[in-house]
Amino acid sequence: MPFWGLQKHLGIDVDSWLLRQSMPQPYGQASACHAFEREWVECGHGLGQTRARRECQLEYEDFMECMKRAKLAKRLRTILEQRDKMIKEGKYTPPDYHTGKEQPRP
Repeated sequence: MPFWGLQKHLGIDVDSWLLRQSMPQPYGQASACHAFEREWVECGHGLGQTRARRECQLEYEDFMECMKRAKLAKRLRTILEQRDKMIKEGKYTPPDYHTGKEQPRP
């Protein structure tokens, strides 16, 4: 930690561009993944890049899942494949509102 905060005295903030979720958000609310990014940064603070990659892998994976939703998409794909398989075998019939057949409206 520096004894003299040069950025603070000059009124600039060079470090904020490093963090995606720490930027000013609309209506002043924290973004959805802000907490995950904060945990990742706090875990890696002061460790150095090599140790931080190894020791903070879980926090980084949580942050990336929040940002990209890759595991969620994979899970949804698996659920839809299982549903299609069950429909093909005749074990499941989707409700009418899932097939586009709505009840007549008055």
